[in-house]
Amino acid sequence: MRVFHPARPDWGTGQVQSVIGDRITVNFEHAGKVLINAAVVQLELAAEDAG
Repeated sequence: MRVFHPARPDWGTGQVQSVIGDRITVNFEHAGKVLINAAVVQLELAAEDAG
């Protein structure tokens, strides 16, 4: 699944690597692997995965 972080558009599009509970590991184009706390940050689907 491809996503983006609405507060960090400079990171580019990311690909979800794993989801464990509220922890989502995403590999972003310009930021590398980032661990996201889904209880705090609402990631959004990238255009190619939406709908």
